[in-house]
Amino acid sequence: MSDDCQILIPDSFLALYRDARGRLTVSQALLRDRYEVCEDLANHLVQHCQGLHVEIGVDEQEVLRRCHLGLCSPDAGVSEAEAGWVVTRLAELLNWPWPEFLPLPEGS
Repeated sequence: MSDDCQILIPDSFLALYRDARGRLTVSQALLRDRYEVCEDLANHLVQHCQGLHVEIGVDEQEVLRRCHLGLCSPDAGVSEAEAGWVVTRLAELLNWPWPEFLPLPEGS
């Protein structure tokens, strides 16, 4: 990434685009663009998911599972790996537990 870029991409997102040797599999520009899309999507979903949980009474894990299913649809615009990252980021933003239906990251 260029020195003028102020976006710090978390390791959890970088891992989606690293090969077995730890090298990026996409350009820095594409990586940054995909991260911005996924981060924006997670932030955009906060209010909706909180509403489902508080106003309708849907369990936190069920809300996250439904979001994940929707994000894994072909028209969602994110890959399955990105969908998992968005949902875990969403749980973090909502201060909810890790999505039980997704594997824990290595080293946890």
